[in-house]
Amino acid sequence: MSENKEPRADRTAQSVESVKFVYDFTEGNKDLKDLLGGKGANLAEMTNLGLPVPPGFTITTEACKVYLDSGEEPVALRDEVSSHLAALEKTMGKKLGQPDNPLLVSVRSGAKFSMPGMMDTVLNIGLSDKSVQGLAKQAGDERFAWDSYRRLIQMFGKTVLGVDGDLFEDALEEAKKAKKVAVDTELEAADLKKLVTKFKKIVKAEAGRDFPQDPREQMDLAIKAVFDSWNGDRAKLYRRQERIPHDLGTAVNVCSMVFGNLGPDSGTGVAFTRDPASGHQGVYGDYLQNAQGEDVVAGIRNTVALAELERIDKKSYDQLMQIMETLENHYKDLCDIEFTIERGQLWMLQTRVGKRTAGAAFRIATQLVDQGLIDEAEALQRVNGAQLAQLMFPRFDEQAKVEQVGRGIAASPGAAVGKAVFDSYTAVKWSRSGEKVILIRRETNPDDLDGMIAAEGILTSRGGKTSHAAVVARGMGKTCVCGAEELEVDTKRRRMTVPGGHVVEEGDLISIDGSSGKVYLGEVPVVPSPVVEYFEGRMHAGADDADELVEAVHRIMAFADRKRRLRVRANADNAEDALRARRFGAQGIGLCRTEHMFLGDRRELVERLILADTEVDREESLKQLLPLQKQDFVELFEAMDGLPVTIRLLDPPLHEFLPDITELSVRVALAESRKEPHENELRLLQAVHRLHEQNPMLGLRGVRLGLVIPGLFTMQVRAIAEAAAERRAAKGDPRAEIMIPLVGTVQELEIVRDEADQVVAEVEAATGTELKLAIGTMIELPRAALTAAQIAEAAEFFSFGTNDLTQTVWGFSRDDVEASFFTAYLEKGIFGVSPFETIDKDGVGSLVKAAAQAGRATRPDLKLGVCGEHGGDPESVHFFHEVGLDYVSCSPFRIPVARLEAGRAASQSAGSDHR
Repeated sequence: MSENKEPRADRTAQSVESVKFVYDFTEGNKDLKDLLGGKGANLAEMTNLGLPVPPGFTITTEACKVYLDSGEEPVALRDEVSSHLAALEKTMGKKLGQPDNPLLVSVRSGAKFSMPGMMDTVLNIGLSDKSVQGLAKQAGDERFAWDSYRRLIQMFGKTVLGVDGDLFEDALEEAKKAKKVAVDTELEAADLKKLVTKFKKIVKAEAGRDFPQDPREQMDLAIKAVFDSWNGDRAKLYRRQERIPHDLGTAVNVCSMVFGNLGPDSGTGVAFTRDPASGHQGVYGDYLQNAQGEDVVAGIRNTVALAELERIDKKSYDQLMQIMETLENHYKDLCDIEFTIERGQLWMLQTRVGKRTAGAAFRIATQLVDQGLIDEAEALQRVNGAQLAQLMFPRFDEQAKVEQVGRGIAASPGAAVGKAVFDSYTAVKWSRSGEKVILIRRETNPDDLDGMIAAEGILTSRGGKTSHAAVVARGMGKTCVCGAEELEVDTKRRRMTVPGGHVVEEGDLISIDGSSGKVYLGEVPVVPSPVVEYFEGRMHAGADDADELVEAVHRIMAFADRKRRLRVRANADNAEDALRARRFGAQGIGLCRTEHMFLGDRRELVERLILADTEVDREESLKQLLPLQKQDFVELFEAMDGLPVTIRLLDPPLHEFLPDITELSVRVALAESRKEPHENELRLLQAVHRLHEQNPMLGLRGVRLGLVIPGLFTMQVRAIAEAAAERRAAKGDPRAEIMIPLVGTVQELEIVRDEADQVVAEVEAATGTELKLAIGTMIELPRAALTAAQIAEAAEFFSFGTNDLTQTVWGFSRDDVEASFFTAYLEKGIFGVSPFETIDKDGVGSLVKAAAQAGRATRPDLKLGVCGEHGGDPESVHFFHEVGLDYVSCSPFRIPVARLEAGRAASQSAGSDHR
């Protein structure tokens, strides 16, 4: 997706007084995510539910859009913020940053879609050299006050003023070393005072200005920084990865501070109403005493399991469990919750529908159906084809001989093997060179996003299931193991030391299992996933040995098959692939590419046919090819008995069946130099020169080849007809459909169709069998799409060849452009995704839609399908449903994905109609 922006004039026009840019938490609700962002909408929803939410207000995404488009905040925004701040101060009984009794606030981002850690947050706004004294007095804890102040300067310096965060981290490490302590909680008030002085010097030196002492200036600058972070590099990269539109903007949440770093009776944590890795019900999450929220997600200090909170503070634990149940029943889904305990008082800081692994998504969807919280249609919206594809990936072979060297927290499942790398730059560099890598860090942070995307898997020695690495990896479907404490990661020396003293150097192969948390040396072999075994028929849902994941997938697929309108066929060229496709749920073959049948041993026969000088030579080649083709189709019809089989007549670029011109030239030259006989080679070279094409993909292929080489297409049609007649004689039910490729004008189709009808009639007469073979065409050229009304007069079906249609609409040679400039186009935001991966709705898609409508206007019963690989792409399947195609066709392993997405598309469509 491109970074679309509405015209600046439209945005700045919104800066009139009638537009409301700020909402109190008491004014919103969870359905206002477009305006208030996910965080703001859910804070409002929890406030409405009467849950303990610190008071605050939300600046809308519309204000952000005005700022990003014009470079200035809306004129009315400052006054609105002042009004809501005054109301907040009245509610709290204290003023922002006042010296004796300061109100402190957090300024946090919050877009419509969750982007964990990708945008900015600043805590403890309002602290200054004066108010820190008031906070110490107010809390009765000097250490706490100075700890909060150093956190503010550190976060503000990095986030707002652009100071290198490592400078603050290095200063903190020096303070701990000087005190001879391991963690920052062991630093005393005097140590933290010195650290504040040092932090302020860093700000002055690096930012060229003093740390601001005016609390309102702090807040205003923090709000702008959050707006700016929407277009930060890591946020843009994350949006491209997750296909989030670039023009949504972020809301800003200003919330009164509650403190988890007030001592052992305080703390902060993250909780899930179900396990986001497995979907199992229970108590899941992390808790950290005497800490602020950033400490948990950053993975800097190792947390304790949420269940430990019951021992530490049973009252807060019991209240939290009750709130979690309330939220899950209200949202009817897995909820991800952030909370703080301030001296025994529980506060809810955020909730959202939680990210989860693919397996958890399927399990949770069926669990919620069983609990009566959602119906089957809603269950289909809780999963997607990309998740199903993840579940079909191989897993490690449990019987293999392995060398386990560590174990961490199973944060995001999968079996990942790759070379160890210790920074994101190397991960990206090696990945682009074709290497598979595992990114190893002590803990990840948002700046590691590009490396996480490039890696096969992520391994950290710190953090838990709610750390940055875990949350982001789950969202991307990336294998991740966190908190492997026994592994000593040294990023500067680019090595990892494992128990027993063995050292893993950068470039060494390792394997990580995101389902068990185990870490292995070397490459561990993989075996098929149980989900693939289920689709292959080797594991039966409901059987004693079927695991609950297979059962959940089985039920969701049954929901999808009952809902979907689109039929799903397979692209298959032989009986083996056809049988596999049928096991995977294919309802026929949408594309059998006959040119694949002529590669290998038969290539020479086609070469002789193309280069034949006389009619006798051509007839001899066709005579030898006919029985081979017939047997191909007999086997295919037997494998797909009772289901349609669409056979595309020969459509190779000509060069695929001709000798290589360079190699042949060398042979002739060598023979001449040695004065050896070479008449045959010379004749062949002359013929190849005559037929040589600069751009074979746009040359003599498809219907053009059938028209230029007499007898080629009629031989194939005869083979199809005779094979169908033979299967009928054997009591089979062949349902052949003949597809003419690369048609650009109805006249081409009419000529081939007349010849085909004559051949079929001859076979029917000779065998006494009525065959009823449908004849149609592939729409893969823009002209064919634009003249679809005419072409439909001679075609009983259209199959859109979206691979070639994309090439011809864009003027791309796929094999060339994907390796040359597509990466740059994706990075610059020209593409949100490759048009060969997901259909270009505006260009290619508009031709498909127009051709479908025009074709059916001519022939109302015209059957419409798609046979490019877009037929197995989740987003594209939804488009094909919307434009009214009858079926999609894709490779066998993508059939389950297409079935699921077809069901989801029908369910969404029905929901929209109902609304």
